[in-house]
Amino acid sequence: MPRVVPLGKLRNIGIMAHIDAGKTTTTERILFYTGVSYKIGEVHDGTAVMDWMEQERERGITITSAATTCFWSRFNQKHRINIIDTPGHVDFTVEVERSLRVLDGAVAIFDAVAGVQPQTEAVWRQADRYHVPRIAFINKMDRVGADFDYCIRSMRSRLTADPAPIQFPLGKEDAFIGVIDFIENQVLIWTDEALGAEFEVFPVDQLFDPDFQAQRPAVRTALKIAEITPEFVREHRDKTIAYIAEHDDTLFEKYSHNEPMTPAELRASLRRATIALKLVPVLCGAAFKNKGVQPLLDAVVDYLPSPVDIPPVQGTTLDGEEPLERQAADDQPFSALAFKVASDPFVGQLTYFRVYSGTLKAGSYVYNASKDSRERISRLVRMHANKREDIPDTHTGDIAAAVGLKKVRTGDTLCDEDHPIVLEAMDFPAPVISVAIEPKTKADQEKLGSTLQKLQQEDPTFRVHTDPDTGQTLISGMGELHLEVLTDRMLREFNVGANVGRPQVAYRETIRRVAEAEGKYIRQTGGHGQYGHVEIVLEPFNPHHPSEEIQKLLDKNKATLHKENNLVFINEIVGGAIPRNFISAVEDGIFEAMEGGIVAGYELVNIIVRLVDGSYHEVDSSEIAFKIAGSMAFKQAAARAQPVLLEPKMSLEVVVPEEYMGDVIADISGRRGQVAGMEHVAGSQVIKASVPLASTFGYATELRSRTQGRGTFTLHFKEYAQVPSEIAEDIIARATGRLVK
Repeated sequence: MPRVVPLGKLRNIGIMAHIDAGKTTTTERILFYTGVSYKIGEVHDGTAVMDWMEQERERGITITSAATTCFWSRFNQKHRINIIDTPGHVDFTVEVERSLRVLDGAVAIFDAVAGVQPQTEAVWRQADRYHVPRIAFINKMDRVGADFDYCIRSMRSRLTADPAPIQFPLGKEDAFIGVIDFIENQVLIWTDEALGAEFEVFPVDQLFDPDFQAQRPAVRTALKIAEITPEFVREHRDKTIAYIAEHDDTLFEKYSHNEPMTPAELRASLRRATIALKLVPVLCGAAFKNKGVQPLLDAVVDYLPSPVDIPPVQGTTLDGEEPLERQAADDQPFSALAFKVASDPFVGQLTYFRVYSGTLKAGSYVYNASKDSRERISRLVRMHANKREDIPDTHTGDIAAAVGLKKVRTGDTLCDEDHPIVLEAMDFPAPVISVAIEPKTKADQEKLGSTLQKLQQEDPTFRVHTDPDTGQTLISGMGELHLEVLTDRMLREFNVGANVGRPQVAYRETIRRVAEAEGKYIRQTGGHGQYGHVEIVLEPFNPHHPSEEIQKLLDKNKATLHKENNLVFINEIVGGAIPRNFISAVEDGIFEAMEGGIVAGYELVNIIVRLVDGSYHEVDSSEIAFKIAGSMAFKQAAARAQPVLLEPKMSLEVVVPEEYMGDVIADISGRRGQVAGMEHVAGSQVIKASVPLASTFGYATELRSRTQGRGTFTLHFKEYAQVPSEIAEDIIARATGRLVK
């Protein structure tokens, strides 16, 4: 099937923001104005198209990223926009991570009252990591306390972004009626608030005409409340144009000589600066009141890149030795990245993928370069939230889903078998909280294992393991809500009843000083014996700021980094003291030993291991002997290297009315929290603190009771930090069974 729109007219975008900033509401309006929906869905009514899961509709939050596609005409040219609406809650950060990995651009939505919030910072950093150009939409301009300038300032200070406000709100709070467009030098006023489809366009100068104001008292009120004068508009427009011109030599020449610039020139220049990640165009509106959505769609087309505007996707050969790249074109060999796996009750496993080059037909075979396997695509579908539309083929730039792929997991590369390539996979954060789970009945017991396996395939931040001491099944995730939603899904989607225990913190262990040890594994039996002998040196590793020496070794592939636990393994054997084929066995033994811990049985992290010496026996040495020797040496060295316990620390941000501030701060201090700062925003105090995860269980209820239900908070994983010694003793005693309460 031929392309519906040329590749240059395609936009793959994500909607990202803090929880409750209005992502799903904005997406619902986009679907309505592009003709995908005939009726606007509302989050608070549980009728949003993109929030299709029962849990999403009940809770009024987005849990899983939903994909859809729509069309929008700009200057009489049809564009296709593929949209992924992502969750705002920190527990579902994996959905944002994998979406940004495969998108070309993003719309970041901000609450006009709160400005930049904690999860906004988190998703902004994720977008920075994947070099995703973005535009900003300051939403909820109709709310009491809305402040456009404050939002711009908070973007500069907290995100270190370069916002370019190409619009300014006409009025604010109840008097918000439209926007002033600095690029076109005109005003858009929405006249039909019920549907928002109708808006009128006027030259800016007409705003200040007394006759015009007499006919439209709402305009006069909006200008007065927002303190907008002709000089104000001229000054702000000039600032925006100067800001755009600063990043463009040709425009700067014109600007410095006071020559006029056309809107088309400004748009083209701002587009180049946005794609180069130099500027972030800022628009504003009130999505719930249906204001500002059409100009946002225009901006998506004007400023965000198509697949041909961004550099070719980078990959490597199957052995990872040589770099490869694929141009975004249909005539290139097929390459795609699987970014999400979902269980569908009707078709089985659905694999979402983004096509970077070439085309793929339904019924054809595809090569999974990450797993070295060949699989048949039985059906190809285009997703509209949870509805499927069968399609015969996919082209470069498309986001689609495949039915029938059994072995594909999140982050796998799908490609042409004759032209293999491995694209960069995704890194996911490790879980920070665990709960014990057990089936309610014998029938549930049989289904529990397969259900947990399916959920693990879908969600890379969800882990299942068995406690070796108690035999309990433990499930781990990113937070209480994450695990609550997953256990709810077990019951509703898979009909598995389960009892869940109290939350347990996922502690870690590490070392604080250098230590060395020798590991000898020698066994003599009737036939061949076993002989393995290694000498190692351990030292602490800072994954955020590696030393110059370690960074050089990693860059030159002379050291191996295991990202799961930040183990750096350096082979310093010279003269063949240990044959090369046994070195990887030593590394495997050390990696496995790190899982068991030294202090309290928790996984060890952030360690450099240098293999400095050893010996072997020509007949008796084997891989298993060296694996055991490596494990023995590691445990001895770790025990001498001042092992300590680490706990997850969370960034806590609490918004409370002023009168409850003292009470809330006292409670944070009682939870071993450290207050980092306070800020006054729109009549409330924003308290920023760092708190151990172990102290946050049940905090929502406590905060509600202390603030009469008026306080809100957000938690975000910050770092692992050392546990104070008196608390560590208690944790170690519990973990090792020496203390029972």
